[in-house]
Amino acid sequence: MTTGLETSWVTIPNGEVPLNAYLASPAGRGPFPAILVLQEVFGVNAHIRDVTEQVARLGYAALAPSLFQRTAPGFEVGYSDADLALGRHHKDQTQAAQLLGDLQAALDYLKTLPQVRPAGFGVMGFCFGGHVAYLAATLPDVIATASFYGAGIATFTPGGGSPTLTRTAAIHGRIWLFFGTQDPLIPPEQVAQIEAELQRCQTDYRLFTYEAGHGFLCDQRHSYRPAVAAEAWQAVQHLFQGTLGVAAV
Repeated sequence: MTTGLETSWVTIPNGEVPLNAYLASPAGRGPFPAILVLQEVFGVNAHIRDVTEQVARLGYAALAPSLFQRTAPGFEVGYSDADLALGRHHKDQTQAAQLLGDLQAALDYLKTLPQVRPAGFGVMGFCFGGHVAYLAATLPDVIATASFYGAGIATFTPGGGSPTLTRTAAIHGRIWLFFGTQDPLIPPEQVAQIEAELQRCQTDYRLFTYEAGHGFLCDQRHSYRPAVAAEAWQAVQHLFQGTLGVAAV
């Protein structure tokens, strides 16, 4: 347990593939608004658990489900080249329909918790999780989404098929997106393509760009930019407080 927080690993019922997840919530009865925290390709590792706890310190129940549960239960690695290759191996075996089912199972689990307000959820994701967050924004329970440097939104969807960008019309809540202008994985033309589709679909969105590369919010990566991370984190707080509200802790 962290001071002021209640933290634990939990198991989420999900048919034949129950999900491991890391749960952090403010100490107290709530009910608290809840947010899903979606991992990078490195799994629900120390960084993602730290982000989950940071979200909980803001007054939310935060849940980080394992997105690689089918191929690597309990997967978490660091940030070496070998770790990246392994993470991408598992990422390449995911499928959009399964991911959406897993996320809905995570949301349904949150609804059962007495400290959680059972409606109007948020999602935030990073790297691969930023892409998955864009998918999650199409779920009816999700009303606020923060997508950080989600690569491939304009070019593919997990498991194959039309790019995730083609699902934009199904986003019914608010989505804010965060990109680095020096990110080799997401060239400016793809960012422009995403914004054009959000505008075409009249989505409630904001798009932020920073002079930074990929992974600028992660203090475990060489690409970490503290000043940019602090600015983006302030924006995320504004998004969630303005959309989900926050309970007194």
